[in-house]
Amino acid sequence: MPTREVPTREAPTSEVPTDEVPTREALTVKVWGPLVRVSHWLLVLAIVLSWLSRHGWGIWHERAGYFALTVVLTRVLWGFLGPAQVRFTDFVRSPSHTLGYLGQVLRRAESRHLGHNPLGGWMIVALLLVSGLVALSGWLYTTDRFWGIEWVENLHSLLADVLVALAVVHLAGVLYGTFRHRENLVASMIHGRKRA
Repeated sequence: MPTREVPTREAPTSEVPTDEVPTREALTVKVWGPLVRVSHWLLVLAIVLSWLSRHGWGIWHERAGYFALTVVLTRVLWGFLGPAQVRFTDFVRSPSHTLGYLGQVLRRAESRHLGHNPLGGWMIVALLLVSGLVALSGWLYTTDRFWGIEWVENLHSLLADVLVALAVVHLAGVLYGTFRHRENLVASMIHGRKRA
């Protein structure tokens, strides 16, 4: 019976050729999985479409709202059932811990986090909660029982305004983290990697 030749490997060396540039994978670590990244951008898209269609686009506004609710429910389930780094228990800290971190931010002495920092963790909870409430109040307004009821319409509008305000604060936090820690947080939510 003929024998197969098994290629031999050279002994590893500690020298790295000077003309080789380390790859992004060698310098970074994976932080965000596909479901987190895709759900993040789909929710952004749904919220922008909902906001743009809020006056007179009828069915498109409703569809965008239902889509946002679907994304929120998916992310919430993933926050309980997904891998450890995407679970709420991994990045939602106690109020006292979060306030301590806020104090560090104000002193510009905060530590860098690979995942969400304590303030970012609570922002994620707030954005998911308010996004879900906006969608639910919008759905409520389409039911026979609450169609045309002024307080339901006002609640929906108020929650939408709160959501926009939260999104602005979220963007400010992303910009702060990007410049403070010299890493592109928007890009990391696209390719899923951050500096090691």
